[in-house]
Amino acid sequence: MKKIFVLLAALIMIGNGAIAQKKAARTATTQTQPVNSLAAQPVPAAGQKLKKDGTADMRYKANKEKKAVPGPVKKDGTPDKRFKANK
Repeated sequence: MKKIFVLLAALIMIGNGAIAQKKAARTATTQTQPVNSLAAQPVPAAGQKLKKDGTADMRYKANKEKKAVPGPVKKDGTPDKRFKANK
């Protein structure tokens, strides 16, 4: 009796796992109008290199901006968090 109960429980668990793996049926999609890709592209600043998708390419030094720190800085240039202006 124990073997039958274990076999039945295993079959139920395998069956539930198989049902969970099925993909849902795809619903109808709405049609969208194509967007003019030339109008949506940003204009790069002088000396700025862009990737194919139009974002700045951070491999180039011209695209890396350093933010000015309002308070005192450490020797390596990072803000000193001991001061209220940098917190």
